[in-house]
Amino acid sequence: MNTLKFTKMHGLGNDFMVIDAVSQDFIPEHAPIAAWADRFRGIGFDQLLVVGRSETEGVDFRYRIFNADGSEVEQCGNGARCFARFVTDKGLTDKKEICVETAKGIIFPKLSDNGMVTVNMGKPKFMPSEIPFVPVSDEGDDACIYGVHLESGIQPVSCVNMGNPHAVIVVDDVECAPVRETGSLIEPHRQFPERVNVGFMQIVSRTAIRLRVFERGVGETQACGTGACAAVVAGIRLGLLDEGKTVEVILPGGTLYIEWARSGDVMMTGPAETVFEGELAYS
Repeated sequence: MNTLKFTKMHGLGNDFMVIDAVSQDFIPEHAPIAAWADRFRGIGFDQLLVVGRSETEGVDFRYRIFNADGSEVEQCGNGARCFARFVTDKGLTDKKEICVETAKGIIFPKLSDNGMVTVNMGKPKFMPSEIPFVPVSDEGDDACIYGVHLESGIQPVSCVNMGNPHAVIVVDDVECAPVRETGSLIEPHRQFPERVNVGFMQIVSRTAIRLRVFERGVGETQACGTGACAAVVAGIRLGLLDEGKTVEVILPGGTLYIEWARSGDVMMTGPAETVFEGELAYS
C-alpha cells in the first residue's frame, strides 16, 4: 500500500488534484484516477495535474494532465495557473516566471504580486490537420467557420487548437445555450478524431464575452482556460472582438482576461487558489 500526498486546487471553480511527482514517487498510469475524481466517493476534481521534472535543458518542469475519466490530455489553461502557484508555494522553485513542458509544447506561467497568474499559451493553430478536424464540405483549409454534420443539421463551429482542440459556437444567450445536449454530440464526433472541447460564446461587447465550455472527458466545467483563449481567438478572427486588446471572458466560475494580436502569442491572466491538502493510500 502506497501513501500519496496531494493538494486540491481550483482556477475559477475548474478544480484539480495536484500531485508532486518531484518529491515523491508517482506513476499516474497505475493510479485509479477516475475513482479519485468521483465527487461522491473520492476527492472530486475535473483534472489531475502531475508535477514532474523536465529532462529538457533549460526547462524547469514537466506538466501532465489527466481528465476525470483517466484520459491524458495535452493542455489546460486553468491547470497551468494552478501549476505555477503550486510549485511556488511548495518551494520547488523561486522563479516568478517558470518554463514548463507540456505534451504539446512549452508554456511560461508568470506570477504577479497581486496573486494573479499570467500564462503565455503560445500561438493558436487553425489548419484542420492541426486541430485535428476532418472537414466533409469544401470550406478549405484555415477557414473561420466549418460545419459539423449532426443528425439535426449542420452546426457551424470555429476550430482552434490551443494545445488541445476546441470548437467554438457563437450563441445569442449563453444561459439558454444547449451546452450539455449539443456539447455531448460534438465532443466525440467522428469529425474530431481526438475528440474536442466545445465552447458556447455570447458576445457582450468588443472586449467582453460570456462563455460556457463542455470539456472532453469531463462535461461542462466552471471554467476552461484554453477554452477562453480559443473563444477570444475565434471571436477576433470572426471580426466580433477587438484584436490586441484585453478581452474579459466571463465564465460560470469567474472571469479570465485574454489578449491576442494575430502575429503573437495568446496571453491568459487569472487566479489560482489552494483549497486543501491531504494524503491517501492506494495499492
